[in-house]
Amino acid sequence: MGREKRDGTVRRIVRGGGVAEVVPDRDRENAFLLLVDGTQQSHVDLADPSALEFEYMRRIAAVLDLTAPPGEPLRVLHLGGGALSLPRYLAATRPGSTQRVVEIDGALVELIRETLPLPKDAKIRVRIGDAREVVTGTPDASYDVVIGDVFDEARTPAHLTSVEFAAQVVRLLRPDGRYILNIADSPPLRFGRNAVATVRSVLPEVCLIADATVLRGRRYGNLVIAAGRTPLPLPDLRRRMAGDWFPSRVEAGPELDRFADGGRVVTDADAEPSPPPPELLRPERPPL
Repeated sequence: MGREKRDGTVRRIVRGGGVAEVVPDRDRENAFLLLVDGTQQSHVDLADPSALEFEYMRRIAAVLDLTAPPGEPLRVLHLGGGALSLPRYLAATRPGSTQRVVEIDGALVELIRETLPLPKDAKIRVRIGDAREVVTGTPDASYDVVIGDVFDEARTPAHLTSVEFAAQVVRLLRPDGRYILNIADSPPLRFGRNAVATVRSVLPEVCLIADATVLRGRRYGNLVIAAGRTPLPLPDLRRRMAGDWFPSRVEAGPELDRFADGGRVVTDADAEPSPPPPELLRPERPPL
């Protein structure tokens, strides 16, 4: 069991000796934050799982919403679990969706199960394990969507950044499936450019969603890459992102060419983790 403080916070020691905390949102009843070593990782509203607080999650959700007609169930593989915000979102917006979550930190999974239980009717299975090992052992064409959102001490692990890994992810996708990848980078965005080049080498249709100031190389931030074999719904996606609480840009085609200029395809032999965030940085989150 986790250790509970007087304010309702539940703590647990997790992988690598870090401290995970589930903290009540003081401004919203039935809502909670997951912090790992003081850094906000996830936000969950148990009363309304469709409410996503973090910008990058709303970007991923926009791609999910446009992947199939509204309400149609999807088969989704989540690489990285956190507080299971996106699986909860899909269970609420697309009932009947079959979801598998891969999370390497067993102690974190137990903390979330204990403090933020999943809806009983949600078809969500959580497996404790390494994302690459699970992907490699999964049959071809198993999923409509694969979401990569894996961070180890706020960095994307190197073995999940290579073209060899990306090719394994593509193998799991159905013909019209989508690969959605969330990463974070600092100026001059070398890691992000390499990530785009790597994904483009295995899938023909790719776009990048991010805050304009991040794309201009002015600050550290999240970059969401969406890709597939079939054309992406770019006009609808741009409208969604322009109308978000914090508008973001959707770059594709020539715009993405310019962004990715100088990027290289990453292999297992030269893969590196993403850069660490600036000291004291916290993930993007609108005011509550």
